[in-house]
Amino acid sequence: MFAKGASGNHVHTHTYPAEEEDFASTDASRLDTWVFTQVKSFFQSSESNSTLKASLLEDKNIFFLHLLGIDTNGHAHRPMSKEYLDNIVLVDRGVAELVDVIEDFFGRDGRTTYVFTSDHGMTNWGSHGAGHPSETLTPLVVWGSGVSKAQRVTEPQLFEGDDFLQDWKLEHIRRVDVNQADIAPLMASLVGLPIPVNSVGVLPLLYLNSSDKFKAESMYTNAIQVLEQFKVKMRQKEETTLSFFFTPYQHLTESKQADFTQKARILIQLEKYSEAISLCQTLISLSLEGLVYYHTYDRFFLGCSVVLGFVGWTSYVILIILRTHASLNRRPNLTKQISSRNLMRLSVSVAAVITVFLLLQRSPITYYIYCLLPVPVWYSVLKESGALTDLIRSAPSLPLGKCLSSFVLVAFGIELLVVSFFHRAMLTVGLAVLSLWPLLTGLFSKAKFRSLSWFVACLCLAFFPLMPVVGREANLHLVTCAGLLTLVTSACFLWSSWRRSPLHASDRWQFFIQMLLVAVCSFVPLLTHSSLLQKRGLPLLNQIISWSTLASSILVPLLSSTRIFYRLFSIFLSLTSTYLLLSTGSEALFPPVLSWLMFAWINIEQEALLTQGVPGRQELSTIDFSANIDITKIRQLKLDDIRRSYFFVFFIITAFFGTGNIASINSFDPASVYCFLTVFNPFIMGGLMMWKVLIPFIIVMCTFESIQVSTQLSSRSLFLVVLVISDAMALHFFFMVQDYGSWLDIGTSISHYVIVMSMTIFLMLLSVVTHLLTSKRLILWNRHKMHFP
Repeated sequence: MFAKGASGNHVHTHTYPAEEEDFASTDASRLDTWVFTQVKSFFQSSESNSTLKASLLEDKNIFFLHLLGIDTNGHAHRPMSKEYLDNIVLVDRGVAELVDVIEDFFGRDGRTTYVFTSDHGMTNWGSHGAGHPSETLTPLVVWGSGVSKAQRVTEPQLFEGDDFLQDWKLEHIRRVDVNQADIAPLMASLVGLPIPVNSVGVLPLLYLNSSDKFKAESMYTNAIQVLEQFKVKMRQKEETTLSFFFTPYQHLTESKQADFTQKARILIQLEKYSEAISLCQTLISLSLEGLVYYHTYDRFFLGCSVVLGFVGWTSYVILIILRTHASLNRRPNLTKQISSRNLMRLSVSVAAVITVFLLLQRSPITYYIYCLLPVPVWYSVLKESGALTDLIRSAPSLPLGKCLSSFVLVAFGIELLVVSFFHRAMLTVGLAVLSLWPLLTGLFSKAKFRSLSWFVACLCLAFFPLMPVVGREANLHLVTCAGLLTLVTSACFLWSSWRRSPLHASDRWQFFIQMLLVAVCSFVPLLTHSSLLQKRGLPLLNQIISWSTLASSILVPLLSSTRIFYRLFSIFLSLTSTYLLLSTGSEALFPPVLSWLMFAWINIEQEALLTQGVPGRQELSTIDFSANIDITKIRQLKLDDIRRSYFFVFFIITAFFGTGNIASINSFDPASVYCFLTVFNPFIMGGLMMWKVLIPFIIVMCTFESIQVSTQLSSRSLFLVVLVISDAMALHFFFMVQDYGSWLDIGTSISHYVIVMSMTIFLMLLSVVTHLLTSKRLILWNRHKMHFP
């Protein structure tokens, strides 16, 4: 990392291969031992290498040692484990030995400084990445040349959020906390190098054991370095903004900058060092605030563009639904209020004005996306405005009360889903409300067993959002229980289905093999972790079973019957096997409970169709995914279809947040992939965790595909309704995120449009995969001849 792109020949690195970072290692602390051994050998080799020794005896040399073994043990065995505590002792002893080696080499001249710190903390669960003090508070111990000695204090020291002083018995020693960015100017000052130009750190003077003059000069240098960043940012923004639109940062205008620097310089010359230091610290604080001001300068402007685009896109989708998928009173011969030609001219004119404005401001290319995208969107909205006219004409014949109540319920539901992004427990509230749906709509009196199944499944699933994502201990016996639960429910389902319609022999054998694989996969994690605990490594047989199960998880369902329940059952067994291998505790129970609710949803939707009196309703047992859909039976959208679409969005969010998600790296536990590999590989491990997150998605998507087929509704219709609900959620979320401007920064952001469109494309691709997974069949035998249609 340090050598890449470095100029000249002054950065030299020596590392061990990445394969050495093995979570199944018998002793990960050997990574730290390797570092200590290499440093000792390095100094010893200089005795016989005059060129190297001369280079080492020069000033301003920096030695950087990365001790990764203690990090690996923390992740693999948890911070309170014997392995981790022993590793602490080893590192402590190793640092002491290296200090002696370095001091002996330099003749104990007292000119070496030591900085000992960490890049992050760790929870007791062995994770990091969130905002807990145990993760964000890291040690910083500095000693040696130019560093103040520890100071004793008598008054109590209060630090909110931690009890480290009491735990370490250091209440009598003064503790000085700094930001992690402050270490860069500290090291630069100690070594005598310029502070890095892009550093936003503030020199912590309390660490320095030097004259007041040196401290004042160092702080002045720090202030000038941060001020230069501010001036560059201000100049960049001024050059890309029309003069009459530009509003400079009022607290640090050019005249005030000159006043600060001149006054600080005079104070140093007058030897009023404390006043100079205080003035420089004020200048640094204002410069950092000004950097934020210019960094988010266009927040309001870009935010308005994003909102216009969202509102326009959502309006367009709604109008398309009204025009093509709703039964409205239409008069095709009515004269349009605005001709298409005039509308096109207006849109082109607006786009031209925006383009000229952005060109004059020399705006970055991303700004053109933000500002120009709403133009074609609103052109399409105005072009489809006839659908809105049709809706107004049809208003007297519509059940306005039912429409209004549906709108209020969906709006409340969207609010609940958006809040669930911040508080997972809201999903529990939503599932509790959904469990009452059959009772509130009268379905309970007509289908008691199915309604009761829906009620119990909703309440069971409601427990998962209440479970902790971070901090849960591995409990592999729960993984085994999840596998056994899957087998019991599968056996019950097969027995009930077999009574209604006998299975083909090939399907019977396939389901039997899949259930056998579930049984095997429910024990593989337990055996794997037991082997790792006994320091015997990852068993090869377990690894083969795991990768084979993963590779076949999509192909095996294609061999089963395409009848609705049999295909869904095969998909469920195949995906559950993989999920069990990627689980370490209670989350293994999530797919079986989710699948139970999804099967109940399919059944109860049939009862809802019967209540609505939809003609030509098919029996679920006779539905075949691969059968050609009769276009004449495809019906128009009804209000109840909005409820179905909302259910789908709700279950997708539940599938994502039910047990933790890839959005928070803090919920990632390396132990989840130990059945597949133990050597640290972020790409393979990340891919496996992503697949684990996608499995509940696919279960929900397959269920929605089944409901679309069974309710005889166009998949395009339902997808458009889902799109409207998702866009409304995204827009609401956009307003709820307090620091949404960070998404719109010039240098570091990705367009919010790109994010939302990527999510939309992702759902579309996933729906295509789901359609292929449910409707296609791979036939491996037919009249004893192999072929693959």
